Amino acid sequence: MSETGTLTERDRKQLNIFETKVYRRILGPVYDNEKENWRILTNKEIYARVKKPTIIETIRLNKLHCFGHVQRMEGNRIPERVLYMNLGTTRLRGRPRNRWQDEVREDGRIDGEGWQEKVHNREEWKKLLRMTRNLRILHMPMEWMNE
Repeated sequence: MSETGTLTERDRKQLNIFETKVYRRILGPVYDNEKENWRILTNKEIYARVKKPTIIETIRLNKLHCFGHVQRMEGNRIPERVLYMNLGTTRLRGRPRNRWQDEVREDGRIDGEGWQEKVHNREEWKKLLRMTRNLRILHMPMEWMNE
């Protein structure tokens, strides 16, 4: 389930590579009239044709959807208790791993401040997620797409 895990930068890169590889295979080569030969599509051309959110955007939206669901639960339910559970263990040396809440907090900056209050109003939350999906506000910065 994509909405319950965290993605590392490596995971994101591999998912993006796989996604463009699949789209490139589906769309196939195109004939270039200027050079009079066949060529493969660039990443920009692929996403211009597909006009769908990337797999990373879809995962991020699923996380926000799941977050809204868990936040509206009563406090004694297991998913909410697990979300805010403190295991009381010592962490390893080095940079701490990203937590699920950290990623949701980062993804939640879709509508400026006050997005946490919209979670409790189900209709407002659905409207916010729909707007986000339609406008593709959660578009990941993909340097490799600028080729």
